[in-house]
Amino acid sequence: MITAKAYAAPSATEPLVPTTIERRALGPHDVLIDIKFAGICHSDIHTVRGDWGSVPYPLTPGHEIAGIVTEVGSDVTRYQAGDRVGVGCMVNSCRECEQCLAGQEQDCLNGNVGTYAATDRDGTITQGGYSSHVVVDEAFAVRIPEGLDLNVAAPLLCAGITTYSPLRRWGAGPGKKVAVIGLGGLGHMAVKLAHAMGAEVTVLSQSLKKQEDGLRLGADHYYATSDSSTFEDLAGTFDLIINTVSAVISLDDYLRLVKPHGALVCVGAPGEPLDLRIFSLIGGGKSLAGSNIGGIAETQEMLDFCAEHGIGAEIEVIPAEKINEAYERVLASDVRYRFVIDTATL
Repeated sequence: MITAKAYAAPSATEPLVPTTIERRALGPHDVLIDIKFAGICHSDIHTVRGDWGSVPYPLTPGHEIAGIVTEVGSDVTRYQAGDRVGVGCMVNSCRECEQCLAGQEQDCLNGNVGTYAATDRDGTITQGGYSSHVVVDEAFAVRIPEGLDLNVAAPLLCAGITTYSPLRRWGAGPGKKVAVIGLGGLGHMAVKLAHAMGAEVTVLSQSLKKQEDGLRLGADHYYATSDSSTFEDLAGTFDLIINTVSAVISLDDYLRLVKPHGALVCVGAPGEPLDLRIFSLIGGGKSLAGSNIGGIAETQEMLDFCAEHGIGAEIEVIPAEKINEAYERVLASDVRYRFVIDTATL
């Protein structure tokens, strides 16, 4: 076993505290990663606070991991000591089902294994990236290109792939009009990526307070959804809308902004159900869809794309002692746009 320094949540109501956790001994196909940076995702907060179901406490969250390989198992072929790698939202899958064989491990028909709060194939509970080290099968690590600093690359392992995947799937590119609902941790990445793909990008936000940021990040237009005229002026405008917010919105209002045969794709995950009038879809043959992350191959594709286009997350690096403060700031939307833990401070 390998002992790692970490921060963990003792329960749904207590703050995260310093601790140590045990990582499994290196198996033949495993790599040992010295974690350098770990992003804080809103999903971490939902999970440790029990918003999405029961949790195996104590829990170390974190699925935006960037670091350096320090040791490899006897049968590892993809990596060697010194390689820059990342680990995202999953660390295993059955690797045998139709989805896994198609490179869609995130949709494993037998259930993928999350980077934390999940039961791995050996029966152990996975622990995440708010720690000094992690052991992972080489098949679930991705290479971070030299053109990306590790600190700005860490959030790409969740926020980056979560927005890249639907943009690619629904054909964002030249000649397409793409809207992004919300300019937060996910939204700011969606803007950067859609712009780099060549789409005309519009931000739809509650207010105009982040307008300057949105335009700097690559948006062509920026509208306040608190202004009712926005929904009149932009009716039937967009080929694709990416909804990144984890709040209840009016799906009917936003579907009115979609062109015939266009799509509204949700990547944000509110805790409450969203209402929908089916005629909002039937009229114009529009699609309402959801998207999670991407497979390992697509995650690597995303990282390579980001390196090619000079895209990293907008981050605020914090010491481990400020994790609990960062959680409260995330809930208050007081971050531009992703907190990243410097794990050297553990």
